[in-house]
Amino acid sequence: QVQLVESGGGLVQAGDSLRLSCAASGGTFSNYHMAWFRQAPGKEREFVAYIMRIGIRSYADSVKGRFTISRDNAKNTVYLQMNSLKVEDTDVYYCAAKTSNFDFRSFNYDYWGQGTQVTVSS
Repeated sequence: QVQLVESGGGLVQAGDSLRLSCAASGGTFSNYHMAWFRQAPGKEREFVAYIMRIGIRSYADSVKGRFTISRDNAKNTVYLQMNSLKVEDTDVYYCAAKTSNFDFRSFNYDYWGQGTQVTVSS
């Protein structure tokens, strides 16, 4: 059983940066593909970024060029560096982990964190 704990959220102004972290425990972190999703109240959860266990990354069009996903297998942690934040980036951000090798942008991840709130003010 893998536990995921996100941190790093907060209240920032538009144009600012934040770095989210997701610490994993209870499994072999390097075996997992990792992803970030986000969700606003009353809206569907949406894909933000993923990083495969071999390091291949992909991003949603809405964050491409502004967000960077990375992982540190020695620290069992995945990060989401968010630059040039916009008001519309306000959401609860969730990290997720899985071992299956398909549908990286869908919700079929095995493990989820509890989420961290990011609020961007204008």
